[in-house]
This record gives sequence, C-alpha cells and structure tokens, in this order.
Amino acid sequence: MRVWKQVGVSVAVVGAGLCLWGFYSPEARNVLAAIGLGKMPAGAIEVAASGAGTSGTPAGQNAGGARRNGNATLVVMATVKKGTVNDRLNAIGNGEAIQSVVVMPQASGTLSEIRTSSGARVVKGQVLARLDDEEQVIERDKAQVTLRSAVEKSNSYKNLKSVSRLDVLDAQIAEEAAKLALSTAELNLKRRDIVAPIEGVAGIVAANIGDNVTTQSTIVSIDDRSEILVNFWAPERFATAIKVGMPVEATSISRPGETFKGEIEAVDNRVDEASRTIRIRAKFGNEKDELRAGMSFGVTMRFAGETYASVDPLAVQWDAEGSYVWRVTDNKSNKVRVQIVQRNPDAVLVKAELAEGEPVVIEGLQRVREGGTVRVGNQPKPEEVASQ
Repeated sequence: MRVWKQVGVSVAVVGAGLCLWGFYSPEARNVLAAIGLGKMPAGAIEVAASGAGTSGTPAGQNAGGARRNGNATLVVMATVKKGTVNDRLNAIGNGEAIQSVVVMPQASGTLSEIRTSSGARVVKGQVLARLDDEEQVIERDKAQVTLRSAVEKSNSYKNLKSVSRLDVLDAQIAEEAAKLALSTAELNLKRRDIVAPIEGVAGIVAANIGDNVTTQSTIVSIDDRSEILVNFWAPERFATAIKVGMPVEATSISRPGETFKGEIEAVDNRVDEASRTIRIRAKFGNEKDELRAGMSFGVTMRFAGETYASVDPLAVQWDAEGSYVWRVTDNKSNKVRVQIVQRNPDAVLVKAELAEGEPVVIEGLQRVREGGTVRVGNQPKPEEVASQ
C-alpha cells in the first residue's frame, strides 16, 4: 500500500511539472501544437533556418533543424525612430544690473546732509549727500582775495613805465598762481558734495547724518536695471555652438508663468578646467522694471542638434565585437552593428545604418540568427502600422 502511495505522489509531481512546463514554456506550447494538443499562439513570429538541404548537410540534420526552427518563437519587434541630442540647453543663472556702482565720498569729513532715500530713482550728477564744508568755503574765499590782489598788481605794473620787465613778469606769474589756487579751492569745495555717477535706483542708504566718513566708506549703492544681465554656465560641448547675439529665454520663480526673451551678450574665452563648463552672459530688457539684480533664472537655449537612430533599449545586444541590433528586412534577420550615443530610460540613440521605420527585434532575441527567415503571423499590416 505504501508503494502505491509513493507511485501516486510521484505521478502527481511529474504531472504538475509537465503542466507548469506546458503553461510557461513557449517551446512546450509549440511541441504540444505540433502533436495536436494545443494551438499556435496568435501573433507569433516563426524563425526558420533557411537553406535546409544545402550541400554538405545531412538530411537528418536538416530535418531536425527544420523541426526546431519550424516551431514558432514569440518575438516582438519595434520600429526605428529618430532622436536628437544637443538640441537644448537648460541652465541656472544669476541676474545682475547692467550697471552697478557703490557710491563713496571723494573726501573725508562729517556727513551734514543726506538728500536721497532707499529705493529712490536718481539721475547722473544728482547730489545724494553733503559733507561739512566750512573750511573749504574759507579756503575758496581766501583764494578769491589773493586772485583779485594779483590781478590788480599785474594790471598796475603793465601801465607803469618805471617798472622793470622782470617785475611785470613776476606779477603775471603771481596772477596765474592765484587762479590755480582758486581752482583748487573750488574743487575741494565741490568734492564735499557726494553725487550719483550713473542713473538708476538707490539701494539702502548705509550712512547717517553726523557720521565721520572717509573715501572708503559706503554711502549707497545704485543699480541701473533698465537691462538685466544673466550669467550662467554651459557644458563645454556647447562652447562652439553658442554665439553672441543668439536668442535665449529665461524664467524666474518671482514671475511664475512668464518667459523673458533676450540674447547672448558675451561668451567667455576659456573653459573652466574643474567643472568643464564655459561662462555665458545673456542680456534681457527690463522695461517694466520687473526683474532685479541677484534673482535666479532658468535659462533655455535651442539648437539644431544632431539626429541619430533611436531604438528600444531591449533591442541593443552585445557580443565580443560590441553592441548590435537585429534588423528585419524582407522577412530576413540580419545583425547591424551600432555605436551608442546616448542612453535614455525609454530609448537608446545609436549611430548605425538604420533608417526610420525599419523593424528591429526587441524580444525573443535568443532564437534569432543571421540570415534567418522571419515569418510574421497575425500582426497588423505594414500600412496599418504606418497609419497609427
């Protein structure tokens, strides 16, 4: 009784194994279909070895090969597409005003007056602040008195015949020296005024009335933001493609949904060795005064790019000589060598002799052989595929 139980368990295990083999193995389904126990799967592609019965091949081997290759192998094909690389540049850049200065006094002294405020628009030459100038006023007045005296003395010497020519010349020299002294005094007095060197918008005033300042003290910064410059870094492969005057687009998180158009103003003359990037500067108009220096910008540039064949990642195979794909032409499979240019999650760009629309095998690759005949069953006609 125990023996029969063991036999029954063995038969059950073998039967379960055969069922699993028949259910999961495509080759098993082909064998079952050949003996009439199952049907050929729809959409299967049969790869049959061509040239059966050629010279030098035994008839038994040809028959065995025909039986093996006559069993349909489930394979899937995908068409070759076109893909483009280096057609777009996306980078992050920082904005700066087209002109920006930090205003400092031209002389040392005490601030007696401030004539601007933070955020005010100023024009070139406008007085922003003043230093105490009592001493300079006195020096100017003294220089004026000295000049009047020198002029009167020079004029009187010219009308007197008893004065030697040398005395007349000394009087004229004294007059010229007095004029220079007056010009110096007036210049020193003028420098007590702190003026705007450019037109723009004043920043936060960094000094107060009564502060003792020097020529190194910051009074206020001024930005001319009529145009904004955006500096960004591009990979070195774009170094020769980017030219001055090319169009560029930018977006800012401060102005969501808006795109600003500008152009390339400058391209650096060297590539940074550490980052392998090159510095680019773009210029954008700011007529509405919406942009500010220091803003972060997303920069986009478009190029013609380079076009390559694009295949499904599953189509690319490797052997000792490198990578290749199986192309199907006139129901024949042939190996095409490819050079991978760029690998993406959904496609691989390759450099190869592949035309757009040509089919390549992506599944069932183990049974495909060079020159093998490929028969497609229950698949859409070529014109139906093209119309999708």
